[in-house]
Amino acid sequence: MNSTMVRRVALSTVLVTALAGLAACGSGGSDEGGKASGQGTARTDPLAELRSAEKTTAKAASAKVRSTTTLGSVMSMTADGTLGWRDGITGTLTITYTGGTVADAMRKLGSTTMETRYLRDAYYSRMGDAFARQAGGRHWVRYSYDALADLAGASGAYLKDQTRNATPNQSVKLLLASGDVRKAGAEKVSGENTTRYSGTVDVADLATRNSGLTARQLADLKKQLDQAGVTTETIDIWVDDQGLLLKKVERGTTANGTMTSTAYYSDYGARLSVQVPPESDTQDFTSLMHTQGGTGLSG
Repeated sequence: MNSTMVRRVALSTVLVTALAGLAACGSGGSDEGGKASGQGTARTDPLAELRSAEKTTAKAASAKVRSTTTLGSVMSMTADGTLGWRDGITGTLTITYTGGTVADAMRKLGSTTMETRYLRDAYYSRMGDAFARQAGGRHWVRYSYDALADLAGASGAYLKDQTRNATPNQSVKLLLASGDVRKAGAEKVSGENTTRYSGTVDVADLATRNSGLTARQLADLKKQLDQAGVTTETIDIWVDDQGLLLKKVERGTTANGTMTSTAYYSDYGARLSVQVPPESDTQDFTSLMHTQGGTGLSG
């Protein structure tokens, strides 16, 4: 395997791993929903119920997560682990690529499964032995959120913002921000009684409301979203009797095909401990890109 393959796999890992974390924990949502007051509204009002669920899920601060994500012919994956969101996303996921071009590239590196650790300033992905032989003998790649923002422009800045702030309760905020939310009935999820809520979100408008990016970054991002063919996203969530999110399904269309993400949450308040990988076995993504002859990311 040549150095170009190493670089391409590293680039794919940046985007796909970040996507896996976001899909597992929840897309970013508008803060407007979380700030809205439910006082004086009947409990049968779905907006009042969602406001309560958003606060309850946010307060739990951690949970076990298992998810599946597909993106056209680009990739399909599963993720399983524990994530926390008290102060940005932290935790560990085991990610397995089950199909698509990304899985094909990972097979050439000798493994389609990798561990990803999320910390406050960066996340780390453990690659296979074949990758390590082409990257100075080190297995872990460190992706600094600040570096991603610098390298990838508006899409990197948005990725940095959402990876730091995405939490399960943000999926609830998505529905509150959409202006299109309805109660879709009662269902069982993992043996628990839940209420299902559904809605549709305008992706570009959502980014404008929530991202906290500059006007120029938002203009660039909207252009990239338009080029990717992303316009709307449908969301379904299942909330239990305690107001905790137990399941989330998101669907959207992109230029690379349909994106579908399904996540299940359990053991809210689960104990969480994340260790920084050994420095001696870690390669910084920015250094890797310079070594492999590439310094930019494709939108």
